[in-house]
Amino acid sequence: MKRFVFVTVLLSFVAVPSFCKTHKEMYQVSCKVLWSAVKDTLRNSGKYGILAISDSEMTASYNIGGTLTGKRVNTVVLNEKSEGCEMQVQTAYSGLGNNDEGDFKKRVDESLAKQQPQPAPAKKPENPPPAD
Repeated sequence: MKRFVFVTVLLSFVAVPSFCKTHKEMYQVSCKVLWSAVKDTLRNSGKYGILAISDSEMTASYNIGGTLTGKRVNTVVLNEKSEGCEMQVQTAYSGLGNNDEGDFKKRVDESLAKQQPQPAPAKKPENPPPAD
């Protein structure tokens, strides 16, 4: 009886985080700029397999995962908003040892930072003006 209760409780902990969820994040850039970072993340991070991608709809479905955790299919869509661009990520799983949405967002943020122009360092005047 104790074994049955233990297995039931254990399975409930594993099953609860396995439901799909949509995560929404707002960015203060245009969707065109953010879409470029999303595509760079999917194509060049080495973590994702692209299943479908649409430039006109700014949507992509991709898989992630491996031998131990199994393959999971996630979807990303960008929505233009008046205050910027909303990124929605629908994850198939986040839980024990996996944070698909958080990992994806972190990689998109890194790609976005690489694409943003870096401010030029302030130049020092070559001949400072004479002091009075």
